[in-house]
Amino acid sequence: MAWLLAKTPLTPNAITCVGFVITLGAAALIATGHPFAAGFVVLVGGFFDILDGALARLTGKVTPFGGVLDSTFDRLSDAALLLAILFLFDWEPWLVVLAFLAFVASLLVSYIRARSREAGLKSKRGIFTRAERVVVLALGLLLSHLDNALVITLAIIAAFSFFTAGQRLFSVWRYSKKA
Repeated sequence: MAWLLAKTPLTPNAITCVGFVITLGAAALIATGHPFAAGFVVLVGGFFDILDGALARLTGKVTPFGGVLDSTFDRLSDAALLLAILFLFDWEPWLVVLAFLAFVASLLVSYIRARSREAGLKSKRGIFTRAERVVVLALGLLLSHLDNALVITLAIIAAFSFFTAGQRLFSVWRYSKKA
């Protein structure tokens, strides 16, 4: 697909923006009570998130700004989707806490990678990166007709994201000892 897009005037940053808008559409579907449909839309948005980087590498248009734009829209996408789930759950207090934990843990995974890269250290390790979070969230939305599927999904995202943040932090610590 990136190869086909490389033949068009579309830029990687444009693809990033399209993916973000698609994800906002998924959030709107969730907030309005259509989680099953949102599951498919989340997968499409996730595909665009992969496609922008592939297109940038293929066309030699990898830029620092493109990386920052992509990362920023990834965080905003996560926030929009989790906020939409809160609307779906009618802001039930314990679910607010669970969604908050999932969001904070997701942020930590990316934050540790960014800070370690800034410090010149490696930190790509971890079993639960953004790609896994997107797939798990999409599956949770697709299975939302089952009792507690989204609650379990949020718990998985929170737990595995905190674990991955710990893996990355430990990896940075080990690497810093060698440097």
